[in-house]
Formats: sequence, structure tokens, C-alpha cells
Amino acid sequence: MNTHSAVAIAVIATAAVFAQCGGSEPEARPAPPPTTRTTTTTRHRPKKVAPRPAPDPPVPRALFAKGLDLRAGPVPVPLQLLIPSINVRTQVLGVGVTPTDVMDAPEGRVGDPVWQEAFWYRGSAVPGVISTALIAGHINGPRGTSAVFGDIDKLRPGDRIIVHDTRSALDVRFAVTGSTSFTLDQTTRPDVLRQIYGVGPVAGTTPQRAKDGLAHLTLITCAGDFNTGLGTHDHRLAVFATRVA
Repeated sequence: MNTHSAVAIAVIATAAVFAQCGGSEPEARPAPPPTTRTTTTTRHRPKKVAPRPAPDPPVPRALFAKGLDLRAGPVPVPLQLLIPSINVRTQVLGVGVTPTDVMDAPEGRVGDPVWQEAFWYRGSAVPGVISTALIAGHINGPRGTSAVFGDIDKLRPGDRIIVHDTRSALDVRFAVTGSTSFTLDQTTRPDVLRQIYGVGPVAGTTPQRAKDGLAHLTLITCAGDFNTGLGTHDHRLAVFATRVA
């Protein structure tokens, strides 16, 4: 409550002329007390404003032409993959699925640069988006030569993985959280596929926002022994990471 005091003090004039005959000074009358006028002001409590959610961190803009079919062949994308702890620095291709509905992993002859390139799956999220991005690479090339992901089994929690946008120079930085080796049979299970690809691609939809609010990255390659009957290795090694900057 705010109080405003309006003070009214009556000043009594003293007679300037005294009575000639036994006159006396008139008695001064006391001033009336001050009066107080009270004004009540209503305080308006500020409305509670819900905090605005923090904006999502920046990510590379569109990486391929709108409308490109997932069954179309590999296309160059303006990304580089850097993994300092195992000396990886390579260009990235955007890949889709083969006619047999498996993720494409282009191959070539001896000396073809494709063995040293990484493959971002176009059906997964753009690296850095709060979802799951998937990047694959070969473990070895023709004649057993080491390929781009030949050493990802050496990655340990905390190791850095950087996806670099060559157009804007944006670096999307991830930290390894762990790795798991799966048998080929395990990689057909929906729960394992969700770990690797995220929810959306496994359900046949676009990438979905991660419920934990984090941007995830999966690196995947072959592992285990080469099965000549299948024409591939009998395991897959997945390295998991989350965005840190």
C-alpha cells in the first residue's frame, strides 16, 4: 500500500492592534492536526512466462537435390569426415539402398578412391540433427588392403568425430560413447536396427527427432571373419557417438 500525506496546517494570524484598554493578546488557537489521505494501489503480479526452449544447434543445410529417390545411386555431398585419433580425413558420398533393399556400400577396383571414402546414408538424419545419422565405410579393400574404417575398432569413449560442411566451414563435433559388434543375424532385429539407424528409417519413415534431445551418429563397418559363401564379413561393428558442439 502506498500512502500519500496531504498536510493542511491552518496558520492563525496574531492581532496587530491591542486593545487600548486592558486589551490582551488574543489566545493563539492550535493548528489542526495534519490529515492523511490513503490511496490503495493494486499490485499486478507479473505473469509467469514459460521459458523458451533453447534453439537446436546449427546443422549442414540440404545435402542433396530435393526429391532424389533413395534408390538412386551414390551422389557427392559437401561433407568431410574427420576422426583425428585414427587419422581419418575423407570425403563423404550420399548413398541410398540397393535393389535388394540394403544400404549401398560402393566398391571398386584396386586403387579406386571409393575404398577410402565414407558413405552417409541418405535415409538417415543430416549429421548434427537431433536424430540419428549413419555413416558407413569399408574395413578393407581388394587384396586385404586397409580401407577408411580399418581402425575404427580402436575408437574409445570420448574420442572426437567431426563432420565438416565444406560450403559453410561448419564443424559438427561428436564424442564416441561406445561400440558394439553385432552378428549378421542380430542386424536383422528391429531393436538392433533402431540402435544403428534410429527409429524413422526402420519404420519406413523419415528420420524422427530423438526423444533424449541429442544428436546421434553411428559409424558402421564390417567386422569378424570374411564369409566366402555370403561374400561379406560375419559381423558388423557399430561405433556410437553423440554431438558435443
